[in-house]
Amino acid sequence: MDDMQEYDPFDDANGFEDVAEDGDMYTANLNTQEAAAQVDIPAHLLYSEEHVWVDDSVDPVVCGVTAFASEQLGELVFIDFPEIGTHVEVGDELAQLESSKSVSPLISPVAGTVRYVNHEAYDDPSVVDSDPYGEGWLVKIELDEDPELLSADEYAKIVAKAQ
Repeated sequence: MDDMQEYDPFDDANGFEDVAEDGDMYTANLNTQEAAAQVDIPAHLLYSEEHVWVDDSVDPVVCGVTAFASEQLGELVFIDFPEIGTHVEVGDELAQLESSKSVSPLISPVAGTVRYVNHEAYDDPSVVDSDPYGEGWLVKIELDEDPELLSADEYAKIVAKAQ
């Protein structure tokens, strides 16, 4: 891990052609030099500008990395999770994601106490790449207060503008 550079993989993000709403999912069509890809943004989740999703329909809330972030990071090879019981504030480093491209911090979109970490993702980080909104969740946090996050529509617009 020492030979990996830490950087923000989203600084080099490519532009998007458009954003389309289809029922419960927003889809941003990524226009890359190599190939076109679609990035799904589930409508029932909330999002941070740091590309972390939050499911606030359950208690504790579930957090994970968005499909856009997963695409930008590349294949995950290791996740350094916080200890259960760790208290985090909005903007704190919640975890470290080591990919084939970089080591990047996962920035907490909420304030609260970490109650669960996804041991399956720890054992096999590729689950985050293959199913970022499902089996690839990262942590469950007991909130201190209601978070101020983006709707799927607001997040889709941010992703569409990323260049």
